[in-house]
Amino acid sequence: MSTILRALQGDITALVVDAIVNAANERLADGAGVNGAIHRRAGPGLAAACASLGRCATGDAVITPGFGLQARYIIHTVGPVWQGGTAGEDEVLAGCYLRSLALANEAGLASIAFPAISTGIFGFPPARAAPLAVRTVRRAVAAGGSLEEVIFCCYSAADLALYETALARLD
Repeated sequence: MSTILRALQGDITALVVDAIVNAANERLADGAGVNGAIHRRAGPGLAAACASLGRCATGDAVITPGFGLQARYIIHTVGPVWQGGTAGEDEVLAGCYLRSLALANEAGLASIAFPAISTGIFGFPPARAAPLAVRTVRRAVAAGGSLEEVIFCCYSAADLALYETALARLD
């Protein structure tokens, strides 16, 4: 089976997929950007579920039900804060994608949607993050698993162009 990788511009909270990925903070608390949008759309059950999990380390991921979302699950991952590219940010960001994919495969999920992890308030340069994300996901799904489709859900047209360019490359 070959996994389809694609990019689209839209609202990740409205996607009908098995799981969406939340660009979370270590406290798994409601926050800004995609994290805040997911918490608002999912409803109060998400905050309670996250509180019961405690914390999530940077580069790791945890899974909760989707609550009020179309997605059955939310995979929360904590990306790196950009520190200039010399503090292992690339490896940590790749780890976010790998750990999220591992959780999706463990749950037997067929579809997952990622936002542009760490590129908002965490400051990771989008032009660096997009090819890293696509390359990491492409290699991981080539190793097999349950996923049939991986979506890179972009907030802006500029981000969409970066992901489409990365997807067009044969790394």
